[in-house]
Amino acid sequence: MATEIKAPVFPESVADGTIATWHKKVGEPVSRDEVICDIETDKVVLEVVAPADGSLVAIIKGEGDTVLSDEVIAQFEAGAGAAPVVERTEAVSGQAPAVRKALSETGIAAADVQGTGRGGRITKEDVANHQTKPAANVTPLSVAVGERIEKRVPMTRLRKRVAERLLSATQETAMLTTFNEVNMKPIMELRKQYKDAFEKRHGARLGFMSFFVKAVTEALKRYPAVNASIDGDDIVYHGYYDIGVAVSSDRGLVVPVLRDTDRMSYAEVEAGIGAYAAKARDGKLSIEEMTGGTFTITNGGTFGSLLSTPILNQPQTGILGMHKIQERPMAVNGQVEILPMMYLALSYDHRMIDGKEAVGFLVAIKELLEEPERLLLDL
Repeated sequence: MATEIKAPVFPESVADGTIATWHKKVGEPVSRDEVICDIETDKVVLEVVAPADGSLVAIIKGEGDTVLSDEVIAQFEAGAGAAPVVERTEAVSGQAPAVRKALSETGIAAADVQGTGRGGRITKEDVANHQTKPAANVTPLSVAVGERIEKRVPMTRLRKRVAERLLSATQETAMLTTFNEVNMKPIMELRKQYKDAFEKRHGARLGFMSFFVKAVTEALKRYPAVNASIDGDDIVYHGYYDIGVAVSSDRGLVVPVLRDTDRMSYAEVEAGIGAYAAKARDGKLSIEEMTGGTFTITNGGTFGSLLSTPILNQPQTGILGMHKIQERPMAVNGQVEILPMMYLALSYDHRMIDGKEAVGFLVAIKELLEEPERLLLDL
């Protein structure tokens, strides 16, 4: 007897989702808890798993279709044997959404593809096979000199949501950026001296991010306005420190949040960031892990950026941009020294934070990083 496969129950902040990928075809055997479908929302990609051993008997929502919370997306039948194939037809253009998408992305005309599906319908595999199949007795056409080829693909929901939030931040806040630079030599020497012992003791690699997270947390204690947010006509001062760390993934920029960083050790910060980075790569971050946050750190230096202006992550009022460590000649006590320097950028909402507070906050971070013993001695 067939049972219904439903979309997950979305949080209140997520209105709907889009079927991104069906990992199993109708009639293909599947094991219990095996991922059969990915649903992309504005924030994360959710996985739908098989409730038991068996197979799909019908796909009701195809790739590219919009689904609501707890909506039926497929029919499933428990049991070891494969169920009979039931193809889903689509009235629009006569093709399923996944096939239309494949045809659009490859530029192949539906009339040129030999359909092998039920009733001669075209499948995704037919499109892929047609694209890779060499044409017999056909002379290749030469590309005209100066011809410019374009490829048009739809934005993912996550990319669209990121674009909307970034545009909103630039239009709805009085965003301003202040810059400074930090000598990374003290931290680099400290890290070099203790990284092996740190990893052996805690099982986590000692990177630079833990120093920045702890320095930012201490600076937020001194400048609570930077840890606040604006809600309508109210200012909300947060009595906790939840630091978002921007992570780049194949699906776009995501910002998982480290909770209560004032209570976290350096090892816990490093382990937390490492776990989030792995989840981001695999697309397994949950909505709860990316919800909230009172301040954000983003590191463009991992991609080689020397200087940039980070955009606020609303409703937060501040974001710190880290950059590439670059050796530069610096004047130290009347002498020129080659030092590993990093530019820091603090973007802030001027409606909430005055320039004096913003500069003081950034200088506090600079001092804590250039003299890391201050963090240990609470100075």
